[in-house]
Amino acid sequence: MDKQYNPQEVELKWQKYWADNDTFKTTLSSSDKEKFYCLEMFPYPSGNIHMGHVRNYAIGDVIARYKRMKGFDVLHPMGWDAFGLPAENAAIKSDSHPAKWTYQNIENMKVQLNRIGLSYDWDRECATCNPDYYRWNQWFFVKMFEKGLAYRKSSFVNWCSDCMTVLANEQVIDGGCWRCDTQVVQKELDQWFFKITNYIEELLEGCDTLTGWPDHVRAMQKNWIGRSEGLECDFTLDTGDTMRIFTTRADTLFGVTYMALAPTHPLADKLVEDKAALQGIKELYGDAERKVGHFTGHYATNPVNDKKIPVYVANFVLMEYGTGAIMSVPAHDQRDFEFAREYNLPIKRVILPAADVDNKDKDVTDPMTEALEEYGVMTNSDKYTGLTSAEGRIEVAKDLEARGLGKRVINYKLRDWGISRQRYWGTPIPMIYCEACGMIPVPEDQLPVLLPEDVKLTSGGDSPLKDPSFTETTCPKCGGKARRESDTMDTFMDSSWYFLRYCMEKGEVDLTSAESKAKIARWMPVDQYIGGVEHAVLHLLYSRFFTRVMRDLGLTQASEPFTNLLTQGMVCKETYKCPTHGWILPEESKDGACTKCGSSVEVGRIEKMSKSKKNVIDPDSLINRYGADTARLFSLFAAPPERDLEWSDQGVDGAYRFLKRIWNFVDNHQNLSILREHLSSNEEGEGSSKKLIQKTHQTIKKVTNDIERDFHFNTAIAAMMEL
Repeated sequence: MDKQYNPQEVELKWQKYWADNDTFKTTLSSSDKEKFYCLEMFPYPSGNIHMGHVRNYAIGDVIARYKRMKGFDVLHPMGWDAFGLPAENAAIKSDSHPAKWTYQNIENMKVQLNRIGLSYDWDRECATCNPDYYRWNQWFFVKMFEKGLAYRKSSFVNWCSDCMTVLANEQVIDGGCWRCDTQVVQKELDQWFFKITNYIEELLEGCDTLTGWPDHVRAMQKNWIGRSEGLECDFTLDTGDTMRIFTTRADTLFGVTYMALAPTHPLADKLVEDKAALQGIKELYGDAERKVGHFTGHYATNPVNDKKIPVYVANFVLMEYGTGAIMSVPAHDQRDFEFAREYNLPIKRVILPAADVDNKDKDVTDPMTEALEEYGVMTNSDKYTGLTSAEGRIEVAKDLEARGLGKRVINYKLRDWGISRQRYWGTPIPMIYCEACGMIPVPEDQLPVLLPEDVKLTSGGDSPLKDPSFTETTCPKCGGKARRESDTMDTFMDSSWYFLRYCMEKGEVDLTSAESKAKIARWMPVDQYIGGVEHAVLHLLYSRFFTRVMRDLGLTQASEPFTNLLTQGMVCKETYKCPTHGWILPEESKDGACTKCGSSVEVGRIEKMSKSKKNVIDPDSLINRYGADTARLFSLFAAPPERDLEWSDQGVDGAYRFLKRIWNFVDNHQNLSILREHLSSNEEGEGSSKKLIQKTHQTIKKVTNDIERDFHFNTAIAAMMEL
């Protein structure tokens, strides 16, 4: 051994040994060894890893190594979530091709991941932009189309005119695009959807079986699915039409002071004469920040009291939830309250707080400053006055059902998954349109439909997939002229089944073969999944849906993809701001001054590391200075994995000193045979030897228990420091 601890030398030596000897290659033993599938969420190949990656992957690596040492057959793979708009934007900026940018980044990041010393089986590596991968995206699409789970319809979508693509609701922030801040508008397009709602009850009930998931993530899944029991009832319009609404608050029907229709509701076009005003509301459709409406000039009759109430078209009413029409009770719904104040509509209180039960007969006329949304006691509600909200919901619904004006129903917030994207760098949707034969899927033996490589990408321009060189084709059914679909798939598609792909090595991927199905049966489901809580809803929900689809296609026996889930906390650090240069990197602040201009630097609060605020630590610089083991040790020791980690330069120094101390201890005691003889001859004695043996076994037990008990790596490391 070298006298001095040289992490770069020793780490590179062993990392080379692991690579040369396939140390981490997954093997299926012939014995009855138990399997363990450990998986961290795969990264987008942006070009560089960050400290969040280091923490996430170090957690998974410890678990995988621990399970190997415990005698498990371990699968621990890694790959790349490689499609997406950032690659297109980078290609446009550099006048290159997204594939070139993506694969260069993959090569760089793979070197970085190996330098961290992660125990991956790279024989199972995949990149979602590779045709060998995305042909299966297309195969799934065709199968789902054949089973009625994929369909096309006209729909209003969030549209970014700068990125020239559809955005999911979650990608619209304060009315703007999450990538470029361009104001998002509503646009009606023909879109492809997956019928996730076919599995809605199974997905909801399955949440209760996920006992290895954090409670708050299960709650987020349930809330996103959004099961609600309520009442559908009919309001008659002065035109003779019927307007059906869904409500979970039948106890507030006497407080309805206006009705609101979604601008895409079939009645909206009929009732609104000012088509320009209607179009304006359509463009703001679903914008939660702005509440815009237009009076139709028509009235509806409330079925509980025969009162005439005005009918509006409003941008915040969604066709996708309930019936696309709502009864508005401003006194007891904050959104309705704000709209009523904006348009000078009446506000009638019909629920009192439970504490006012003794005043249930009083006529409440005092002005309200906000809606009372809580349940309470009914007032100003005819014969129902005095009932609790829970009682009133039932009684009002029963009476309307008896009169044939309503029925009790179950509704869900979850809508079908819109997968169409109007961009180039994604999986082409394998559909063909023929005037004679209609809409036809590309035959399986013609998959994959390849992305054309010789394309020119322009900022703000149409996708090159709209070019006739791609769209013009022949119909596989009649041989006549036909047109290819020019949309690509949402990149959530890529990440909804990649964990199944890892069950097979490169070059052997045929999901339908008996051999592949046997390997999938061996490894699925994933035993431990690790990733950020920001993916707690969509990615996890889509993966759960997709696993059920794959089950029903006979590819897997699993219904749930991930048995256990760990959502690690963020890596956080204080920010530094110069009055001249704005946000600056930590190393650009020295002794409270900006190294660029000498101005006093404002030290901000501790928050998530982000490139935009420059409060980042470069893992390469950290590893070059201290070594990968120090970076890993600090990431695991500074906080429990599920909590945010506050960056500390002193903590990094402490981790490095501990590793150096271990190195020096071993170097000073290389003649271990003498130590072994001493220990073995004194096992029954009372001296320091016995204490050392006891402490060693106590530490083994402590480390084992802490890893098994919710991965308390920080306390396990503390025990080793004690030893």
